[in-house]
Amino acid sequence: MDTASNIVVTGAAGFIGSCLVGFLNDKGYKNLILVDDFSHEKKEPNLKGKTLLEKVEREAFFDWLEMEKPQIDFVYHIGARTDTTEFDYSVHEHLNVTYSKMIWRYCAQYHIPLVYASSAATYGAGELGYKDDEALIDDLKPLNPYGISKNEFDKWVLKQKYFPPAWAGLKFFNVYGPNEYHKARMASVIFHSYNQIIKNGFVKLFKSHKKDFNDGEQLRDFIYVKDVLQICFWFLECWQKDPQTFISGIYNVGTGQARTFNDLVNATFSALDKPAQIEYIDMPEDIRETYQYFTEAEMGKIRSAGYAQPFYSLENGVEDYIRNYLSEGEYY
Repeated sequence: MDTASNIVVTGAAGFIGSCLVGFLNDKGYKNLILVDDFSHEKKEPNLKGKTLLEKVEREAFFDWLEMEKPQIDFVYHIGARTDTTEFDYSVHEHLNVTYSKMIWRYCAQYHIPLVYASSAATYGAGELGYKDDEALIDDLKPLNPYGISKNEFDKWVLKQKYFPPAWAGLKFFNVYGPNEYHKARMASVIFHSYNQIIKNGFVKLFKSHKKDFNDGEQLRDFIYVKDVLQICFWFLECWQKDPQTFISGIYNVGTGQARTFNDLVNATFSALDKPAQIEYIDMPEDIRETYQYFTEAEMGKIRSAGYAQPFYSLENGVEDYIRNYLSEGEYY
């Protein structure tokens, strides 16, 4: 492995990005160029103790590239506007579409492999299922501006004539894990459940507003961030070991196993050695019409491409997250 490689990580101060920086450090990669809006104080602990080459402000990044002309060997474009409750499309369009196109064009021009974050939000209500078939992408109907912006970029990518030498768009499903302390309302249900248990002794879950689903039986494909990091790193390994094994395309990143919110909360109580207590509340009006009741990644495509690692079970992932991070106030 060439650990001397210069690797760009955008969104480096955020949840998944900062975990990826720590993971790369643990694998011996220190020449990291971190790109983000570093003005958010609540994100600062995410990067504490991390080793890096350079920190570059997000909006100054392309000027910096022009001026410094650095050697870059690989790009992880994890940065995005991820707030699904932000309904102003222009906010999402700037980061998730326009900025992403600039990253893509740079990687294509300078022949740099690129892994970028897409999202399971592109699948909308799942009318067409959750198969990462690129032929379906034009027909997907995301439910909110965030999902639309992510899908618009995927659609744009597939229409390009000029590509990086290798590329992968990763449709992240419901990712949870350390370094999401700053995310407030957008943090994982596990994060919120843990804090509710510590404060009140019980967890509030949304009632179902569909007759096919009982309260708390809405299903999601929850994936522990440590599994996401393994997949991100696998693409780098493929490129460095043998570029022929890096099969470019758009891939699902979930576990392939949908679980209920009741399962999730029961696992959270179990990790705290407490009996489960759940209270069901009405879903807010502003998300009721766009709420997904079921997501489950079809994972055959990435398995066929050669990724063979097992995934954390929901119970094991939640236990690791709570006992080693949340209950200790620790970061990855």
